[in-house]
Amino acid sequence: MNISTLKVTDSRANQIDANNIQFGRTYSDHMLIADYEDGHWKQPQIVPYGDISMSPATSFIHYGQSIFEGIKAYKNAQGNISIFRPKDNWERFNVSAERMAMPHVPEDIFIDGMKHLITLDKDWVPTSDGCSLYIRPFMFATDEFIGVKPAEKFRFMIITSPAGAYYSKPTRIYVQKQYIRAFPGGIGFTKAAGNYGACMLPSLQTKQMGYDQILWVDGLEHKYVQEIGTMNVFFKLGDKVITPDLEAGTILAGVTRASVMELLRDKGITVEERPLSIDEIVAAHEKGELREAFGTGTAAVIAPIAELNYEGNMIHLPAEETWEVSSWLKKELADIRYGRKVDTKNWMYKIC
Repeated sequence: MNISTLKVTDSRANQIDANNIQFGRTYSDHMLIADYEDGHWKQPQIVPYGDISMSPATSFIHYGQSIFEGIKAYKNAQGNISIFRPKDNWERFNVSAERMAMPHVPEDIFIDGMKHLITLDKDWVPTSDGCSLYIRPFMFATDEFIGVKPAEKFRFMIITSPAGAYYSKPTRIYVQKQYIRAFPGGIGFTKAAGNYGACMLPSLQTKQMGYDQILWVDGLEHKYVQEIGTMNVFFKLGDKVITPDLEAGTILAGVTRASVMELLRDKGITVEERPLSIDEIVAAHEKGELREAFGTGTAAVIAPIAELNYEGNMIHLPAEETWEVSSWLKKELADIRYGRKVDTKNWMYKIC
């Protein structure tokens, strides 16, 4: 597609400290912008990364019509760059858009625009193992109107950021029962900004207690595990790996989650998607059947869990050297993403 491009005069890519890449702190030279007005998308443009101006009455500020995605690009040993499953993220982005009364973003703007942007900023993709280029597509309502109604104007953007490891060690998780993240019929299955805004206070309280993230439970019975703040969650009980199902529409259909289930099933490991109560997890721990627990997500990839705090009771997971599933998954995904293993799934979308 035709994308108007305004390049920077001098790239900042050579300023990256490859040994100290902090997640979400540094942004690449360029960004993509596409505006939606009068029922259609205007020509996308790529411009130097920078601030954007808007009216104080811009509607998303007041009413929360804002969604986003998280994707990663990887550079292999030969210098080739590929994105991990971007079309799955594009499809999920439009699921969020539909629920939030926002227009679908066409594939050529989302995927082709992303390809143009990363090709232009290819020097920003880190080469170190465990590092990647984090890609953040997002869309927000741009009506200049103070009134509660679905907007008619929108802006879609993509920015990118070199990323290192999200978690440097196994995580400590607090099981939250006071606050609720999502209810059936709500927007828990979307990547809407409001989902994350509502979690800020309990997340802050959790970190002040010394924990990395919250494990949310359902809003009706307050006992069925849902997802971790930034991740889907898996538990290995005996010989089975169990993850909460998506039926209630309260958790995100993670792309990494789907990849993990497919890899495990290919390996012959039984994977169950079903309601999983915290009581079942506690009982399995007491019987010595809780073998592993880990989170999955674009940012964290595979994040092993070291312990859970449930109503003051500490559930300590087995020692790291016994983690067979999460350790294998982490290596398997890394080998596919960095081109060390043949991509038989066609998960990697080649850029250049």
